[in-house]
Amino acid sequence: MSAKPPMQDEPLQSNIGDQQEEPAAESLEDPCDDSPGTKKSDTEPSAEELLAVEKDRALRFQAEMENLRGRTSREITEQRRFGSLPLVRDLLPVLDNVERAIEAAENNTELNTDMDGLLEGFKLVRQQLLTILEQHHCKPIEATGQPFDPQFHEAILQQPSDETPKDHVLMQSQVGYRMHDRVVRASQVIVSSGSSED
Repeated sequence: MSAKPPMQDEPLQSNIGDQQEEPAAESLEDPCDDSPGTKKSDTEPSAEELLAVEKDRALRFQAEMENLRGRTSREITEQRRFGSLPLVRDLLPVLDNVERAIEAAENNTELNTDMDGLLEGFKLVRQQLLTILEQHHCKPIEATGQPFDPQFHEAILQQPSDETPKDHVLMQSQVGYRMHDRVVRASQVIVSSGSSED
């Protein structure tokens, strides 16, 4: 018997893989092909629609900027109007002490001529402080005889009075001040509870 040659099936198997058919080039279409023969998707917006969207966006941005400009302008105006408010609040106790000194000196009947000069000096200081406050639009709140208003008045006591109607300010114990339309400090007041006969 003669020896068998090596297996001849092996080369055949390697040729099988080479014989696979390649896909036809005609069946593949490039999805990015913009040639005139290809159709565009129906969901893509047209140039006019894109332009309208951008115009709308620009108008909204412009309106937003106008609102921001107006808001900033109002804030700057408020800051200018009330910028000196902390200084005024710090000055009011000084003015209160000057007025107390004047009141104490006027109530003292044993004043000599030296004290008269000191009293006049205090009165000048008070007038100067009031003038400065008024230059900064800070004015005293009218209280005595006015109807009680919790926005401007702080009630510290209530007592009967035949002269002052009920719920009106009978007396002011500390002067209140306002700057423009804001209360810097409310007036401390005594409120009438009406006639003692009621």
